[in-house]
Amino acid sequence: MIAPENIQERIEAALPGSEVVVQDLTGTQDHFQALVISEAFQGKTMVEQHQMVYRALGDFMKEAIHALALKTFTPDQWKQQ
Repeated sequence: MIAPENIQERIEAALPGSEVVVQDLTGTQDHFQALVISEAFQGKTMVEQHQMVYRALGDFMKEAIHALALKTFTPDQWKQQ
């Protein structure tokens, strides 16, 4: 099991300056939702953005995280929400 804070820290370390919010969706610490807003996503497709987050999480995705609902935005995209 993994805490949402650990996921947040990993993403923030890989994508400095990003805003990251992670929620445990089921209380079982293996199903999460993450919102990531990052300048690093500029010019990237949604698939590329998600791949960047998955790379940041590394082994967490293979072991501790069973499901991750991921929402990614550039700061400009987020302002338009």
